[in-house]
Amino acid sequence: MTEVTEPAADIPPFRYTAELAGEIELRWQDRWAERGTFRAPNPVGPLADPDHPRADAEKLYVLDMFPYPSGAGLHVGHPLGYIGTDCFARYQRMAGRNVLHTMGFDAFGLPAEQYAVQTGTHPRTTTEANISYYRSQLRRLGLGHDDRRSVATIDTDYYRWTQWIFLQVFNSWYDTAANKARPIADLVAEFEAGTRATPDGRPWAELSDAERRRAVDDHRLAYVSEAPVNWCPGLGTVLANEEVTADGRSERGNFPVFKRSLKQWMMRITAYGDRLLDDLETLDWPEPIKLMQRNWIGRSTGAHIFFATSTGDSGSAGEARIQVFTTRPDTVFGATYMVLAPEHPLVDTLVAPTWPEGTKPAWTGGQATPRAAVDTYRKAAGVKTDAERQVENREKTGVFIGAYATNPVNGAQIPIFIADYVLAGYGTGAIMAVPAQDERDWEFAEVFELPIVRTVQPPETFTGKAYTGEGPAVNSARPDGGLDLNGLGIADAKARIIEWLESTGNGSGAVTYRLRDWLFSRQRYWGEPFPIVYDETGNPIALPESMLPVELPEVDDFSPRTFDPEDADSDPETPLSRRKDWVEVELDLGDGPKRYTRETNVMPQWAGSCWYELRYLDPTNSEAFVDPENERYWMGPRTPGDCGGTDLYVGGQEHAVLHLLYARFWHKVLFDLGHVSSFEPFRKLFNQGMIQAYAYQDDRGAYVEAAEVAEVDGGYYLGEQPVNRVYGKMGKSLKNVVTPDEMCAAYGADTFRVYEMSMGPLEVSRPWETRAVVGAYRFLQRVWRALVDEQTGELRVVDSPADEPTRRLLHRSIDGIRADLDGIRMNTAIAKLIELTNGITRLEATPREVAEPLVLMLSPFAPHVAEELWQRLGHAGSLAYEPFPVADPSLLVAESVTYPVQVNGKVRGRVEVAADAAEDDVRAEALAAVADQLAGREPRKVIVIPGRMVSVVV
Repeated sequence: MTEVTEPAADIPPFRYTAELAGEIELRWQDRWAERGTFRAPNPVGPLADPDHPRADAEKLYVLDMFPYPSGAGLHVGHPLGYIGTDCFARYQRMAGRNVLHTMGFDAFGLPAEQYAVQTGTHPRTTTEANISYYRSQLRRLGLGHDDRRSVATIDTDYYRWTQWIFLQVFNSWYDTAANKARPIADLVAEFEAGTRATPDGRPWAELSDAERRRAVDDHRLAYVSEAPVNWCPGLGTVLANEEVTADGRSERGNFPVFKRSLKQWMMRITAYGDRLLDDLETLDWPEPIKLMQRNWIGRSTGAHIFFATSTGDSGSAGEARIQVFTTRPDTVFGATYMVLAPEHPLVDTLVAPTWPEGTKPAWTGGQATPRAAVDTYRKAAGVKTDAERQVENREKTGVFIGAYATNPVNGAQIPIFIADYVLAGYGTGAIMAVPAQDERDWEFAEVFELPIVRTVQPPETFTGKAYTGEGPAVNSARPDGGLDLNGLGIADAKARIIEWLESTGNGSGAVTYRLRDWLFSRQRYWGEPFPIVYDETGNPIALPESMLPVELPEVDDFSPRTFDPEDADSDPETPLSRRKDWVEVELDLGDGPKRYTRETNVMPQWAGSCWYELRYLDPTNSEAFVDPENERYWMGPRTPGDCGGTDLYVGGQEHAVLHLLYARFWHKVLFDLGHVSSFEPFRKLFNQGMIQAYAYQDDRGAYVEAAEVAEVDGGYYLGEQPVNRVYGKMGKSLKNVVTPDEMCAAYGADTFRVYEMSMGPLEVSRPWETRAVVGAYRFLQRVWRALVDEQTGELRVVDSPADEPTRRLLHRSIDGIRADLDGIRMNTAIAKLIELTNGITRLEATPREVAEPLVLMLSPFAPHVAEELWQRLGHAGSLAYEPFPVADPSLLVAESVTYPVQVNGKVRGRVEVAADAAEDDVRAEALAAVADQLAGREPRKVIVIPGRMVSVVV
């Protein structure tokens, strides 16, 4: 790291140095904390303050994606967004708004628990120490946060309300007619009144308690389901699809992930698929993020089609029907076989005891019976990840199960296979295979010698195999004339086949989603306990709100009992399940004391981060998760139809799907139930870029400490050993971390802030270069020197008026900087500040009318030195609530304009004319300025571009 080195004897006594910056910064940070400078008043409650200078002002809610507090602390890449929002919030506060800006911590999570497994240190001990370290680092950067509102998801007072929100979800169902969530009590009332049919049509009164309970639980937005999940033995927990990498390993820890069928808590986020998709149009978000959400939700329109089945041995499988979803129901005449996922529940029902006559050897997998073939294939498929099963261009494998299905449109008997390229968790876990219109199906058909029937006519020039383009339907008519698609285009053919499917009971038009219900259980310790117990029948029962919070008990062992990272069959045993005195509990839930069993899974880390923006609004409220009036004030809709939410949300693109989708879902449930007034949590989203850095590798490819590498004659050396320079993300693994603590010690926090904001547009990733920090340092020194005499410490500020050019430069700067800050263009705002500072350094002394606006405009970026200069200018209080300068419009109009004059494309002169000069006058002045170049020749053409240039052609 390059540090500032200045010979002590040559440093003037009042020069702005890193040492002086540190003294100023710590003093002002203490003063802000003592005076509660950045505390924003609420309309009601303990945080209300009618005497606050912004109590009656327009509100602005600025939110950062809150960090997970790792033990490594912050490196210089982490605060980029935090400094950006702080600059924006400080400016908006000075512009007259009541600004809410605070910071909390997403503190549950696997890293602390993994550390606990390794060392025995309680995750709370580790996490609280990390939070304390983060807070000290963030404070050192001078971030203007309302300290009263900071929360951590591990705080009992916080996760009490996380559990309360879970109960709201559990006690709700989605009414598709009303297109919203409603309380479960409303559903029960409809069953009782007979306005909603029970599952089998019997009156509600005739159903047993167990049947009633099952009917209700099948509608809940939070429910227990036994389904294929991503089981990661290495972490001892299941993972959501979003937490599994493309190569089928855990995002955290890089452990292998397997498919297992386990009983888990799920959230019915799919019920909100349309709203999550359609409401994206109401949001001021980057279009790439919206596109990622659209793709993840993955709405598809098509049809469900039912295929009757029969086994190869007996010829009958009862009423078993295979349901498929297809976006191309118009191609059903070309369905020549079916494929089920190996885990599909109908496989065991349909598999035949013996091979049917005529079974091809390629279909059997070399096994004597269908059951042996299925069992062998399932075992091989079970150790593959979803990613491995979905790899394109790999050899297609599968086995025939000895059973056939009936194609409903033509009565053809088509064989049923299982194959691992079909996943149980996607669609219905079954496909009708139309090889002529699908490349994967074509490859499978070639391997297993299956028929291929085209149903869409390709153009005459087409020479490929599967054809996926437009064209008229062919080979798509029933012999009896009851259905004929031939000649129709795809859209018309789809409409016609859906009409036929619905009229004959063989299927229906449908909309499906790539989105799956949210897997909400984790087999871990360090998470929010569920406010759920189970009765003697195994049914889940919600605890009453009066029993919240359900606190996390102490345990002696944080690790899963079966911990084999490579064993897909290792069963989970959660740490909580070993606390029998906590698990087995006697409670009175309204019908006398009874024995119950607690839920021993915990909620995922996403739970706490789904709603923290709401708790910031009212963090001391013990009666509600947020007071409705405070919520309406900070997040309510501005106009009818407005989505509401935070005014600005800043964070990284890595949360484009997971956090944002989950938070939107929870918020919409709360909105439906009347707990919040906004139907979206984040109105405007801004993604900051990353800070990247050079790293260095030795001849083995191992990373070495970047700080110890020296550049010599264009090469890079660790001592005398040459190393190779590479470029990548800053992090511990690359040994190229630079911490903000180092920067603050060497230059001061203000210099660090100015450098990070001046490196480039906030939304663009940029390289870190420690040596370049000195440019920001010298800029602040010039500002200081323009106002303070470095020898005496006296002000170099005079009350005499500024000259006209300086005054015009000032007001152009004010106008441009305000526009840049409104547009979150920090780098260009700083460039204008540098230009203004350079413009006044030529003066003997700085006029107060320039000095004070300069300091005020500097303050969002370098708040400590700005506060110090403001005080030296004679002001007693903080400048945090001083009005941000406003430009005088009359001084924005240029008095004169300088035109470059080109002759035959080359600049040959310049001419300065009045800004309002007529075009003829500009032309005459320009010709006079290049008369010697023309040498008496008559110009063929003279082009005047107003305000910009004059072009003369000879």
